[in-house]
Amino acid sequence: MDLQDQGVIGSGCSRHMIGNMSYLTDFEEIDGGYVAFRGNPKGGKIQGRGTIKTGNLDFENVYFVKELQFNLFSVSQMCDKKNSVLFNDIECIVLSLNFKLTDESHVLLKVPRKNNMYSVDLKNIVPKGGLTCLFAKATSDESKLWHRRLGHINFKTMNKLVKGNLVRGLPSKLFENDQTCVACQKGKQHRASCKSKTVSSISQPLHMLHMDLFGPTFVKSLMKKMYCLVVTDDYSRFSWVFFLATKDETSGILKSFITGVENLIDQRVKVIRCDNGTEFKNKEMNQFCERKGIKREFSVARTPQQNGVAERKNRTLIEAARTMLADSKLPTTFWAEAVNTACYVQNRVLVTKPHNKTPYELFLGRKPALGFMRPFGCPVTILNTIDHLGKFDGKADEGFFVGYSINSKAFRVFNSRTRIVEENLHVQFSENTPNIAGSGPTWLFDIDALTKSMNYKPVVAGNQSNGNAGTKACDDAGKARMETVPGKDYILLPLPSGDDEKKVTKEPGEKGGDSGKDSKSNDQEKKDNVNSTNTVNACFSTK
Repeated sequence: MDLQDQGVIGSGCSRHMIGNMSYLTDFEEIDGGYVAFRGNPKGGKIQGRGTIKTGNLDFENVYFVKELQFNLFSVSQMCDKKNSVLFNDIECIVLSLNFKLTDESHVLLKVPRKNNMYSVDLKNIVPKGGLTCLFAKATSDESKLWHRRLGHINFKTMNKLVKGNLVRGLPSKLFENDQTCVACQKGKQHRASCKSKTVSSISQPLHMLHMDLFGPTFVKSLMKKMYCLVVTDDYSRFSWVFFLATKDETSGILKSFITGVENLIDQRVKVIRCDNGTEFKNKEMNQFCERKGIKREFSVARTPQQNGVAERKNRTLIEAARTMLADSKLPTTFWAEAVNTACYVQNRVLVTKPHNKTPYELFLGRKPALGFMRPFGCPVTILNTIDHLGKFDGKADEGFFVGYSINSKAFRVFNSRTRIVEENLHVQFSENTPNIAGSGPTWLFDIDALTKSMNYKPVVAGNQSNGNAGTKACDDAGKARMETVPGKDYILLPLPSGDDEKKVTKEPGEKGGDSGKDSKSNDQEKKDNVNSTNTVNACFSTK
C-alpha cells in the first residue's frame, strides 16, 4: 500500500502511469490497450486516464492501470512540454522551458530519445572529442535516402562520417544497411568467399583425395606429354603427379592409382574432390567409383577456389619447376622431369599443419632421408655399363641430373651422348660446377643451331613418365615432317644445294650441260626458278 502512494520518475517509462485512481482528476474511461511490464506483453490493461495536479507542474494524460502496484512519471512526457529534467546525487529537478545550459563543456554524455525512452545502446557508444555520444538509429527509408544521395557509398563509411563529425548536414544517426539496394548488387556484387576450415575433420590418409589436371602446356615434354594430373591426400598433403598426352588417359590412370595406393597402406579411398571436367565426370569413372563405394564432390562451375587444395598444389609445383629450370638452364622440354622432381622433394621437406610433420612421415609412418638429394640439372658423369667398351674407350658419358627413380634405388639422368633419360646408380655429380647455358650438345640448347645442322624444322619433343626410362628424346632427324603445335605451324621445305644455286643463276647461252637448250627452254627454266624462289620465301614467312 505504501508503493501506491509513491511516484517514481524514470527515463525508462514511456508514459505517465498510475495504479491508484484516487489521485486522478478529470478522469475518463478509455480502452487504451495494454501495458507491458514484468516481461509480460499484456501485463496490465489501460482502463482510463486523468490529470495529477501539483500546482506549478501538472501531469496530464496519466494512464490508469489497475494491475500496476506503483506509480510512474515519464521524463520524456515532461520534456514534451519543453521542460528539462535534471538528476543529481540527492534529488531530481524539473526545470522550466526557459532553462539553458550555461557551459556545453559540462556535458559528458548524450543519450538519444527513442520510443519515448532514453535508452543506451552499448554497441554504439562513440567518443566524440571529450564527449561520449550515443546515436539514434536512422529509419530504413532515411538510410536508403542518404545512401542514394551520397552516391551509394558503403554504410560503414557513412557511419564514420557521423561518428567522426567529418561533415556538416548529415544527421547524427546510425545508418543501417538492410541489403535491399538492387543498384548496389548490380554494380558491386562479388563472388561469395570460400573460407578454409580452421580444423580438419580428416584423421587418416586416403580419406579424401584432391585432384586436378593442368595443361595443355605450350611445349611438349620429352615423351610428348602436354598435361599433368596432380593428386593430393587431404590428411598428409602427400602428392602424386602423372603426365598425359591427352585427357582421355585420366580415367585409366586414376583407376590403376587408386587400386595400387589402397593396397600399399591398407586404407580405402572414401572421397574424391575435383572439378567438373569430363576427365573426372564420365561413364568409366562413374562406374568405378560406384563399384568401389567412393563418394565424389565436385566444385561449382567457374569456382576453382572450392578445390583450393589442388589448385594451390598446382601452383606450388609449377613455381618450383620453373625455378629449377631457370637455375639449371635446361630447356623447357624438361618441364615434366622438373615437376616430377619438385613433387618428390616437396613430399619429403614441406611441413604439414597442425601435425608439424612432413607429408612423407604422415603418409608412410617414417621420417624421410635427404642425404642423397642433389641439385636438379647439375652436370653428371654416367658410368657406361651397357655397351662393350674397348680398352681405351671412355668409361663414362656426360649428362645432367633430372630426378629420382620411384621404382628403383637410382637417379634419373639425361645422357648427352645417347640423348635419352635413363635410371642409373653409378653417377658422379658436379654440384659445385655452375651449369652454363649452351654447354653440352649444341642441339640441346640452341634451337637455331639444330635447324642449320640437321636441315629441318625441329619437332618439340615430349616427356617421359615416371615408369618409362631409356626412351629416345628425339625422333630420327633425317625424316622430313610437318607438325602443329598450339599457336605455330612448322613447314619443312628442302633448301637448294650449291649446284642448284648455280643452275638458278645461269644465264641463257652459257656453256655447260644446258648449252643445247633453245632460248624458249631457258626462259621457261628461269621463270620456274623465280616462282620456286618466291614459294620458298612465302613459306618461310608463314607463322
